Amino acid sequence: MDGERIAQKVFLLAAVLSASVTVLLLVFMVILGLPLFQGGLFLRILTHPWLPGRQLFGVWPMIVGTLAIASLAMAVAFPLSLGVSSLIAVVAPGRIAHLVKSAVAFMTGIPTVVYGFVGVFLLVPLVRETFARGSGLCVLTAGLVLGILVAPTMILFFSDALARVPGSHRVAAEALGATPAQVLVYVLIPGAWRGIVTGLVLSTGRAVGDTLIALMLAGNAAQVPGGLLDSARALTAHIALVIASDFDSLEFKTIFACGILLYAFTAAATIAVRRLGRKGEPVR
Repeated sequence: MDGERIAQKVFLLAAVLSASVTVLLLVFMVILGLPLFQGGLFLRILTHPWLPGRQLFGVWPMIVGTLAIASLAMAVAFPLSLGVSSLIAVVAPGRIAHLVKSAVAFMTGIPTVVYGFVGVFLLVPLVRETFARGSGLCVLTAGLVLGILVAPTMILFFSDALARVPGSHRVAAEALGATPAQVLVYVLIPGAWRGIVTGLVLSTGRAVGDTLIALMLAGNAAQVPGGLLDSARALTAHIALVIASDFDSLEFKTIFACGILLYAFTAAATIAVRRLGRKGEPVR
């Protein structure tokens, strides 16, 4: 019993420390960003362009750039992940499915900078030569690489959700003459939708919060991108680029606005996943 009590106290302490660090991060950003909440300055920062020469330090271009890159990444990653997870759960024999899943799990451990270097040396020249426009450092390049980066995590979520669907449902569908594709579309995906949505939400949070891919491949132009071939700057990349400016300047304080936005998005994603999980709990 003493060992169990010690373990409980250790786990409780770890949970309290984790929650405390999360809250302290928010308090830190709010306290240092207090000047931004005076006179409607925070709202102006969120809606104005980034034009330092005219003393305009708005992060609206970075918000649009973040949404553009993350949206393209999810548009690439979602069908790819759903297809690979369907291959693992339905189409491929057991040994092949195991090998594919092992390869996907290995991909989750590859450092982000490796994806960035591959994008710089392979995808950037390909995009530049294919479209004959710009430098190749653009929303399209960053979105494609970011989609490949988040896909392995999404695949693992999706395949686990599909595997949790009761086997009796699948057997019943097959007994009625359903093909593997019909079993997937009409039995497995509807039964695993909560896990699929959870993986989608968490992967979107990963895409929004990634720094290195946007910093290396998006071009870092503080402008609202007009298309996929335009350069852009994400909120995370903006924080990394502005961190060296004068501590007392408004330019520096905009990084706290970016941090608060990213924190709010992460909190919203976490709350959505928690509420989704509660809906899936059985009624007692």
